Amino acid sequence: MAIDVAAFDRIFNPKTVAVVGDKKQAGYMWLNSMSTFQGPFYSVQVDEREIPGIEALGVKNYKSLLEIPEPIDFVVVAVPRKITPRILEDCISKQVGGATFYTSGFSETDTEEGIALQNTLTERAREANFMLVGPNCMGIFVPKVGVRFSVQQYAGEGGEVGFIGQSGTHSMNFSLMGAVHGVKVSKLVSFGNAIVLDAPDYLEYMGQDTETRIIGMYIEGVKDGRRFFEVLRQVAREKPVVIWKGGQTGDGARAVASHTASLATEMSVWESLVRQCGAITVDSLDEMIDVLKALLYIKPSTGTRMGIMALTGGQSVVSADAFAKAGLHVSLLSEKSYEELSTFFSVIGASYRNPLDISSNLPDQQVLVRILEILEQDETVDSIMTELSTSILDRRESFGEGYVSNLLKILASHHQQSRKPFFTTVFSVGQEVEAIRLRDSLIEKGIPAFPSFHRSANAYKKVVDYYRFRES
Repeated sequence: MAIDVAAFDRIFNPKTVAVVGDKKQAGYMWLNSMSTFQGPFYSVQVDEREIPGIEALGVKNYKSLLEIPEPIDFVVVAVPRKITPRILEDCISKQVGGATFYTSGFSETDTEEGIALQNTLTERAREANFMLVGPNCMGIFVPKVGVRFSVQQYAGEGGEVGFIGQSGTHSMNFSLMGAVHGVKVSKLVSFGNAIVLDAPDYLEYMGQDTETRIIGMYIEGVKDGRRFFEVLRQVAREKPVVIWKGGQTGDGARAVASHTASLATEMSVWESLVRQCGAITVDSLDEMIDVLKALLYIKPSTGTRMGIMALTGGQSVVSADAFAKAGLHVSLLSEKSYEELSTFFSVIGASYRNPLDISSNLPDQQVLVRILEILEQDETVDSIMTELSTSILDRRESFGEGYVSNLLKILASHHQQSRKPFFTTVFSVGQEVEAIRLRDSLIEKGIPAFPSFHRSANAYKKVVDYYRFRES
C-alpha cells in the first residue's frame, strides 16, 4: 500500500509546531531545540510551576493543544507514559499533522503495563489514521526548517542525505558526526518502537523526496519483512541506500529486544536479501559516514584499478595492501607513463612504480601537477588516491610560506578537471586538530578525506560494487 506523501510532507516540512510536556528539569530540551524553527511554535504545559520558565524563553504556553488558535502540523510529546493516550486524543481532535512520542516505557520494557499502553496508542492511532512517530524515539530533524531534537544540531542548511534510524543515539550521533565530515541531512527520523509508521514507510517517503539523493539507515528489526524488502528493492533502483543492521550477534539480538522490542533477523538471510535489493551494507557509524561521503563526493565509477600517491616508502607498501585486500587493484602503470615519469621524477629515496612514493618530489609542486596529469591520462588507472599527512605537510611549510594552501589548490584543480574518481587519505599522526582542519579544507573543495587506507579502500570498493550492481 502506497504511503500518503502529502501527510509525510506535512510533518517533515511543518509550518507550525507544538511541544507538550517539556520541563525545566529536562533543561527545556525540546523548546530550546525548537528555537531555530522558522515558523510559530508553542508549548503545552499544565504545571503552573513550569509556565514562568517557558514564557521566559519567549514561548507562548497553553494548557491544552485544543486551545492553540491555529492549526498545528507537528507535535512533540514528552509526557509520562500514562498520559500519552490523552495527548493522542487531543492531537486527533485538533487534526494535527503528526506527532513524535518521545516518551518511553512501552513494550520495550516487557511489562504488562507498558505493553498495554502501547497497544492502546497503536489501536487508536491506526483507527484515526494518525501519523505517529515512535514512541520511545527522538523523532524528526530537518535542518532546512529548523526542526531539531537537540541544541547541538545545526539548522538553516540542509544536505542531500536522508537518515532513518531506529535508535535515538545513533540518529543523534549521525547528525553530528556526519556534518563534521561534510555529510549533512535533508531529513532525519529516529522512529523507536514504530507502532504506526515503520522503516518501510520512511524509506518509501525518502525514496520520493526530491531533496534526498542518498539514504542511510540504522535498523534493528522489521515487522513486515516482505514489504520492507519490496520497498528497499524499489528505492535502491533510484537512489543509493546504505544500511547498518543492529543486533548482528546473539548478544546484540537480546539487546535489540530490550531496546526497541524488535525481532532479530538471521544475519546471513538479512545480508543476502539486502544485497539482492542492491543496497549497501555497513557495520558501524564510521563505516556508514565513510560510504555516504564516498557516494556524495567521489565521481561514480565501476573501475577497480587504483593509482596511488603515497608520501613515504612504508606508506606505499601498506596502502597497496589495504586496497588489494579490499578487492581493488594496484598494478603497474603503462609504459608510456613510466617513460614520462623517468624524465623528471627523482627516485632517490622515492619510487614511481605504483603506489608512487613521492617523498623526494614534494618540494616542487609542479612535479605533483605532472604526476597527477600522468595518472589522469594512464589507461590502466581508473581512480586516484593521494595520501596527505599532517606531520609531513607541517615540515613542508619550510619549503616556503603557503606550501599547504598551494597544494590544496592543486588538488582542487585536479579534482574539478578530472574524469576519474579522486579522493584522499589524511593521517593525523597525533595532530588531530590539524587533521580536522585539513579535512575540512578538502571537503570545502569537494574532495573527500578518509582517516586510514583501510577506510578509504573499504568505502571506495563498496560504492564501486554498488555502481556495478546498478549496471548489471
